[in-house]
Amino acid sequence: MSSPLSRDVVLSRSAYLTREELLKRRLQHLRKLSRCYRDHYWALMENLKIQYRNYYWKFGISPSKQNDNQQLADAQVVVNPIFDNIESPPADNVHVDNNFSSNFKNNQHCLFVGCKFKAMALTRFCHLHILSDSKQKLYKACTYVIKSAHAGPITCGKPILRSAIPSLCTVHFQKTQKHVNRALKKASLNVSSSSKLAPMFHVIVAEYVHQIQAKRRAASWGISSKATIKEECAT
Repeated sequence: MSSPLSRDVVLSRSAYLTREELLKRRLQHLRKLSRCYRDHYWALMENLKIQYRNYYWKFGISPSKQNDNQQLADAQVVVNPIFDNIESPPADNVHVDNNFSSNFKNNQHCLFVGCKFKAMALTRFCHLHILSDSKQKLYKACTYVIKSAHAGPITCGKPILRSAIPSLCTVHFQKTQKHVNRALKKASLNVSSSSKLAPMFHVIVAEYVHQIQAKRRAASWGISSKATIKEECAT
């Protein structure tokens, strides 16, 4: 019995193919291409993990600190890249800008007062205080209400991606799911599992409509009862 590879070689030299042979050959090529794409995808995923680990170590939690001389040298290389091939002047003629050195050092850390974390790339703030950057467009604040005050509700305010819907951080999103499931159970509605996402959308809509109708009935009953009391008092 010939192997699929040998059959493919034989069929590739044929001038005419039956429909069955053509479909088998296309299926074999499709499987080869799928394996190739699958291997390439997982290779890219492994590379992404390595790049993310290096990025997180460099801009996130790296504990290493360079000395002032190394920072000053790096700063001079960044500021004067066109003088790399020019002979350096004598040491007596070198003027060290201490203010610039301190500014360069401060830019390595978050500019938020009291924060000692490293700043993220392309910004001067860490992830916790990224909302302090007025120019950033990628993050927004968590809108979960922690407590109420006279000035207004106090929200969580943790930075989350602007594309996140709803605008809740991971902790408060899970907490909101538990509240919804508890409310649905209290209303004797079917809930699949508390570990999964909220139930189907029409179930939540039905519960909300039921609550709105109950509030309207209570409000109308309260108005009619007040009118009856006033009529009795007038008589």
